[in-house]
Amino acid sequence: MRKTTLLRPAVAGAALAGVALAALLPPAAPALANAGANATPVPQRDAAKSPLVSTEWLEKNIDSRKLRIVEVSVDPGVYERGHIPGAHNVAWHTDLVETVSRDIAGPEKFAALARRLGIDRDTTVVLYGDNNNWFAAWGAWVFAQYGLVDTVKLLDGGRKKWEAEKRPLDTRTPEVAASTFAAAPAATALRARFTDVLAVARKERNETILDIRSPDEFSGKVIAPAGVPELAVRAGHIPGSVNVPWGKAVNADGTLKSVEELRRLYAEAGIDGSKPVITSCRIGERSSHSWFVLSRVLGYPARNYDGSWTEYGNAVGVPVVNLAGTVWGGK
Repeated sequence: MRKTTLLRPAVAGAALAGVALAALLPPAAPALANAGANATPVPQRDAAKSPLVSTEWLEKNIDSRKLRIVEVSVDPGVYERGHIPGAHNVAWHTDLVETVSRDIAGPEKFAALARRLGIDRDTTVVLYGDNNNWFAAWGAWVFAQYGLVDTVKLLDGGRKKWEAEKRPLDTRTPEVAASTFAAAPAATALRARFTDVLAVARKERNETILDIRSPDEFSGKVIAPAGVPELAVRAGHIPGSVNVPWGKAVNADGTLKSVEELRRLYAEAGIDGSKPVITSCRIGERSSHSWFVLSRVLGYPARNYDGSWTEYGNAVGVPVVNLAGTVWGGK
């Protein structure tokens, strides 16, 4: 059992250690949305099959030896101020990418990370973070390219829900035995490249580009959100794109909307799973959240374009739609 320094009340009871994820779960049962005889059953996600786990499930199973909890947050220092007990910290801008070339972490770097975290192929990994799991979803996308798909889950609601429910926090970095994880070259099926989106823009491929940036970014009113360092020298969006901001998939408490709500949300933009989707944003991180929703939650064929607008909007001679007509001012 992990030793923890808790900032909030200790976890009530420890889960059995070393048991497979499915064995840790009680049989699925409907919860009641309203009290009384006429209460409406609300289907509950089965954590063994779902790409999401609840805060309740995680607190109950927090001491399982076959579980690794990983925080991937946007803001530095959040983990150090207090994190879910047993969670390891992964920095999205150094651990999950190559720091010289612009690319995701290569096989050797990713394997070293997985070994350090004690992750094997049969380890259940729960990712979470701040900002409604923005970069935790990026982590899930990177993990998936190295074959870690069904065993990787997002904590539904992320840090926001865990803290709102006053669940325990810890300031200690856990120690785990290193694994022997080995990584083959990253799979290519989940990643779109510049040539892929350019072919869609030129109507040479029948795919949908889902731009999940804000309406002002999509229209070209602004090139990027205020204060961000990664910029393009052109405003607008890739021709043929549809715009559904990533945050529309999230409830006020940070959890994802229901499957039915998500289907309706994307169907309104013409996305129903009948043809492949490429998700895109500015540098590929927000779009990985929408990729997770489309691919892992809804089961739609989807790839993430991590080059996104900082690649496409800086390319020479490509078609661009700039509805607002904003012109780059040299800064």
